[in-house]
Amino acid sequence: MSFPMRPAREGPEPVDEPSHNEHPALQPAVTDVPVTPGVHLSGHSAYTNPTNSQQDSALPFDPDTAAPGPSWSANSYFTPRQEDRASSPTEAAAGATSGEDLLRKLSGVQDPSTAYKQDLADVDPRAAHPELNLSGRLISATFAVPYNIAYAPGQDFDLLPRRGTSALFDSFSYLASSSSPWNHTLVGWTGEIRKKTTEEVDAALQPSGNKAAAPVPIDGAPPPAPPQEQGLRIGREDRGRLEKQLECDRGGKIVPVWLPDEWDEKNDEVILKDQGRWRTYAEHELYTLCHYKQNEPADGRAARKSWADYYRMSKLYADRILELYKPGDIVIVHDFYLFLLPSLLRQRLPNIYVGFFLHVPFPSSEFYRCLSRRKEILEGVLGANMVGFQSYSYSRHFSSCCTRILGFDSSSAGVDAYGAHVAVDVFPIGINAASTQKQAFEDPVIEEKIKAIKDMYPDKKIIIGRDRLDAARGVLQKLQAFELFLERYPEWRGKVVLVQVTSPSSIHADKKANDDEKMMNKLSDLVARINGVYGSLSFTPVRHFPQYLEREEYFALLRLADVGLITSVRDGMNTTSLEYVISQKDNCGPLILSEFSGTAGSLSGAIHINPFDFSGVAEAINNALTMPLEQRKKDYQKLYEHVISNNVQAWCNNFLKRLMTNLSSFDQSFATPALDRAKLLQQYRDSKKRLFMFDYDGTLTPIVKDPGQAIPSDRVTRTLKTLAADPANSVWIISGRDQAFLDEWMGHITELGLSAEHGSFMRHPATSDWENLTETTDMSWRSEAAEIFQHYADKTPGSFVETKKIALTWHYRLADPEWGAFQARECQKHLENTIGKKYDVEVMTGKANLEVRPRFVNKGEIAKRLVEEYGAEPPEFVLCLGDDFTDEDMFRSLRQSELAKDHVFSVTVGASSKQTLASWHLLEPSDVISCISLLNGSADAGNVGAIAVVDGGPVPEARI
Repeated sequence: MSFPMRPAREGPEPVDEPSHNEHPALQPAVTDVPVTPGVHLSGHSAYTNPTNSQQDSALPFDPDTAAPGPSWSANSYFTPRQEDRASSPTEAAAGATSGEDLLRKLSGVQDPSTAYKQDLADVDPRAAHPELNLSGRLISATFAVPYNIAYAPGQDFDLLPRRGTSALFDSFSYLASSSSPWNHTLVGWTGEIRKKTTEEVDAALQPSGNKAAAPVPIDGAPPPAPPQEQGLRIGREDRGRLEKQLECDRGGKIVPVWLPDEWDEKNDEVILKDQGRWRTYAEHELYTLCHYKQNEPADGRAARKSWADYYRMSKLYADRILELYKPGDIVIVHDFYLFLLPSLLRQRLPNIYVGFFLHVPFPSSEFYRCLSRRKEILEGVLGANMVGFQSYSYSRHFSSCCTRILGFDSSSAGVDAYGAHVAVDVFPIGINAASTQKQAFEDPVIEEKIKAIKDMYPDKKIIIGRDRLDAARGVLQKLQAFELFLERYPEWRGKVVLVQVTSPSSIHADKKANDDEKMMNKLSDLVARINGVYGSLSFTPVRHFPQYLEREEYFALLRLADVGLITSVRDGMNTTSLEYVISQKDNCGPLILSEFSGTAGSLSGAIHINPFDFSGVAEAINNALTMPLEQRKKDYQKLYEHVISNNVQAWCNNFLKRLMTNLSSFDQSFATPALDRAKLLQQYRDSKKRLFMFDYDGTLTPIVKDPGQAIPSDRVTRTLKTLAADPANSVWIISGRDQAFLDEWMGHITELGLSAEHGSFMRHPATSDWENLTETTDMSWRSEAAEIFQHYADKTPGSFVETKKIALTWHYRLADPEWGAFQARECQKHLENTIGKKYDVEVMTGKANLEVRPRFVNKGEIAKRLVEEYGAEPPEFVLCLGDDFTDEDMFRSLRQSELAKDHVFSVTVGASSKQTLASWHLLEPSDVISCISLLNGSADAGNVGAIAVVDGGPVPEARI
């Protein structure tokens, strides 16, 4: 369908936490040992061991007058350069002359020679888009603040830089700096707060000394956290102290989200016990799925429990953001930890501006459909105005899932959902190229490291690999391919060494205690086998270092490497490849890159490989080592120009400008958010007089080919009977069906009220008599209407006419879809031009049917009548659900009533992208029954999150 146009006015990897694995190779004493001689503890990149030393940073503005970016990533930036981008993937693909050109265009990679032209949106977004009434404020929501936090009562919190997600943190640094036109606020969970050790507390109480000079022990390992059997209790004063530290002491404003296990209201204290619970669902279920892995079968109780925590966490995020929100703010939500947040924000503020960006892969629909909460995740993301991905394939998978699972229309440009258009686009994230280049080439210590490494591997070709200890990183495949390379190309034996650095995994939620140990054992065995077969006393072909690297060592290895080898089996944006390109400015070393990495679509100058094809990888290694210098320079120039021009600053600007363009292009005021079940449950519990009005077909039961087969399931009848049994509830089914059908299938539930033929007849609860509301109506139009309907039924095989007491309906659901729709349009014109002008009747279009009925008969009149029966004491809770055009009359009637808006829940049902008068949206009849079950006290898998929010704590084990 088409949407109203606005008038022309114009990941990161999961957040890292300290691991406690018993494998000797993973202990801090091993992982923090430098690869090369001479420990040097100064500044770090995304993959280096963090310290508190200050980085020298030359900003492209006056640092004395400009507000600096946050000190956790105070980086400088190149002069902005970015290419002109198409407004959608469809437009971007136009003009492609080859498969490679198509991939380049769809991945947002254009000719590097295209100059970046700074436009008004880069300088003053409010002036560029006055119709949006922007405030100039930008709120970024990420899973955790950029610090590991330690706490002691009455003291300042210790804030130590958090490992990982460098590109994401660099983007926040840019947005918080004076180079950005935005007033930026970062919202994130505090992360697992640990209690300070006795030594740390004593050190903080010393009258002198520089705490920041040595925030961690000299070996780089974080102090062991003392046991927390009773949990941490943090009072209002201490929470305010942390919030003040994050807001005022770090350059960019950071607002923490508190996720307590319990809340001591009497003492105003948050109680933190099982802090890791908040990452469990995201890391155990979503991260696994996004990387095409599956968990072992289980009874589902743990998944339901973690889902409740995930939903509750998202609600607390929404609450925190809405405390900060002002009209005209833009909210950007990052990554799989916060899939639900866009929809939760949309439920509270229907016209809020929200963008979402996923930093990890998005799986194909065939794999994604294995997720038990698949609908809720997609609905959560579709609360955004625009959804961004690392590569075109990920965006295509998402759109396909929305169509195959939710039933929404989609294209390469976006998804038509809930009465609005949700744009879907591709934004490959970059790195802070200027800062990376500065770090790689302007530290004299790195030169010393390079010399030391060359002395260790004289006259050897060096292949560098750096990965997390994660099966998705493809380290096992890399080693197996390298082994095959040495077997097939014996001339390289003794002449090439693979330096593989494997840092601890960033995933810890619900991990088995020995998972990392098992993988490390596999790697160790494989390394030992390769070195045993192809090594000697004087030469080791594989040097494996299971540890974090110091910044100097990391860049030294990247600079002197002859080949970069990345064999991820699934990956979002691999920033190691981008940092390798920057570091190879003098060497022009080839980059071998997995085609399954999100970076592959952007880096056309790399050698793309399938990591599962060991022969192909071995051949690629040989080709890279033997590549002529001129070819290396040519390929490298393409890589370098891309990384320089598509830096993290350009990524931020591209994403925000595209979001604003979409907001300007499409009127979002017609969007209908998914039903807020927590709000529904809370209002239900708070009310004493409740009114329910349900349509039947497409609402309580699915639409079927033969209307006579649309019989209610046992679950539907039991759920309705339980709901109607509550004396505070008045439950009505208001249907286009005739009396006989409703009597047969719903009449045995005596507590139900029934209305047949769109409000023509009523049967009140506890009676069997029907009241005819149209007995004085002129029905002389029926014979002429029946003749017209029969004419089209004869011309449309599979169609038939249904005669009701008040209305006539022509059904063409069993006819050929295209021919039936065409004949329906012709029949509608015929009816409107004949009896529609002679009689007081209306021609109503339904789902594969046309109906003629008296004009004054509609469901809205019944809804109005039922509300008025309450007199001076109106119902405190109204739930009205319907799926069809005829149900809009009920929604309109409720809008025109004087009922409190917060007491009325009008809900349209179905995957249609129609614009509706309803305030909320549900996807299908099973969701309707689930919501009714929630009100009846059921805690099924789809409802545990809402129950956790309303109850303000974990769902009891007995209810899961």
